[in-house]
This record gives sequence, structure tokens and C-alpha cells, in this order.
Amino acid sequence: MQEQKSQIISSSGDPLLSNKETGRSKERKQENSEFVSVIVKRTDETFRHPDDILEKAIQEGKEQLERPAASLFLSAVAAGMILCFSVLAVAVMASLIPDLSQGLNKVVIAAVYPLGFVLCILSRTQLFTEHTATAVYPVLDGKSSLNKLFRLWAVVVGGNLIGGAASAGLLNIAEEVIHASRGYAILAEHLMHFSTITLFVSAILAGWLMALGAWIVLSTYSTLSQIFSIYIVTFIIGLGGLHHSIAGSIELFAAYFASDIVSFWELVPIILTVLAGNMVGGSVFVAVLNYGHIRHSQRSND
Repeated sequence: MQEQKSQIISSSGDPLLSNKETGRSKERKQENSEFVSVIVKRTDETFRHPDDILEKAIQEGKEQLERPAASLFLSAVAAGMILCFSVLAVAVMASLIPDLSQGLNKVVIAAVYPLGFVLCILSRTQLFTEHTATAVYPVLDGKSSLNKLFRLWAVVVGGNLIGGAASAGLLNIAEEVIHASRGYAILAEHLMHFSTITLFVSAILAGWLMALGAWIVLSTYSTLSQIFSIYIVTFIIGLGGLHHSIAGSIELFAAYFASDIVSFWELVPIILTVLAGNMVGGSVFVAVLNYGHIRHSQRSND
């Protein structure tokens, strides 16, 4: 009975999605035999083992891939709307600060940039960049298909953009209170005045950081640690001025509603370029590399 239980429950309390006997699974059996209670062991842990993080990522990714399209879409719309608070905070600060290129001013902007991301991710709504990598793990593990992955991305991106456009409209309606129209224009120019390759590479770096943040969140138990993890990666994105597809889209939508500096058809290629970069950064630099090195280590320990 104890041996059967150790195959079902990991030392960190996570379900194991594979019956394959790996080096880590052998360690789990040994750990379970040494501890009286799984609960006692969990309270003594701070971070999950990499094997356990991967199994949890596969499980979460599979759950998202199996969700009904309507549920995904509504959650994605909510995420796009919540993220407007990052844009609001940054736009207000940009309106107050005369020169965003100065070092201290960039730090101030970066300090408020993570606020909407913290709200969005902890609310467990569907943000494209957070789930770009997570949804890839089940596909790499053979537990889901590329068709389901592309379906997830399409639904979440569509919902995020619709929610972002709606929230940008609300920000514009509340402009008499917020006083951030100058900030929206400054943020939009940050997206519009770069070449396609520069935008793409910047978006790769931002997608890499966001997916890395999602991985770190899975590695921790504490909500405070998760908040800190999200804050770190989004602070770096803001400090470097890297391009996040959904936040950047909201910035463009807000500038479009508040001024005439940008036309609608100028938005489309910029948004598509940044989306593609975020997708590559999260999928390749985090999902493929993490899955590859952990599975290779498991095979080496067999």
C-alpha cells in the first residue's frame, strides 16, 4: 500500500503524470519511506525539485489545453482588462516625468510596471505570455497535440486583445480623472519607432522573462514568493523597455483612443510582430530548454 501511494503522490504533494521509473521517482519512494507524513514533509520545503516542477507544469498545461473555449476566452478577456492597470500606472508616471531616457526615471517607470501583472497572474486569468510556455510542456511530453496548443493560443490572444481594447476604452473615458493621455502617446511611440527585427528580438526577451516567471511561480509554495517572482521578471521587462504583446497592445489602443498619433492599421503589424517574438521567447527559450534538460537528466539517472 505504501509503495502504491508513493507512485501516486510526490514528495511535494504533486500528482505524477508518468509511471516511468526515473531517478527522481526512486528518490520520492525513498523520501516517502523516511517521513511519517507527507504534510510534515511539505511544510519543510521551500522550492520544488525540477522534476516536480516539470510534472506540475505538464499537468497545468494539460488542464488549460482541455478547458472549453468559452471558459478560456472569458478568462483571457478578464486578463486583458486587468492588465490595463499596468498601463495606467506607467502612463501616469510617464506624464509626470519629463525625460524617460534618464536612468532614475527608467527605474521609477519599471517600479510601477509590474503592478497589473501581479494582479493579473495571481487572479489566475489567462494571460498569453504566462501560458505560452506552460501549454507547450504537455505537447513536448506527448500528452497533447499541436492543434490543441494553437487553439489555446488563438483563443487566449483573441480574448486578451479584446479585453485590452475594452480596458483602453475605459481608460480613455476616465481621462478627466486619470490625466494620462500624454503618457499613452509616449508609450505608443516606444512601440512605433523601432524596426521589425528590433521589436521581434525585444519581444523574444520579454517572452523569455515572462515564461521564466511562470516557471518560478510553479517552483514556489508561498504566495509572497510568487508575487516577488512576478515582480522581478516584469520589473526587468520595464527597466529594459522590452516589449510585451498584451501590455503593448493596450498602450497602443489607449493612444489610438486618446489621440491621432497612430492609425488603426499601424497597430496590426506591430502587435503581430511582438506576439510572434513573445511566443518564440516563451516556447523555445523556456519550455523546450527546461523540458529537454530535465528529461535528459532523468534518462541519465535511470
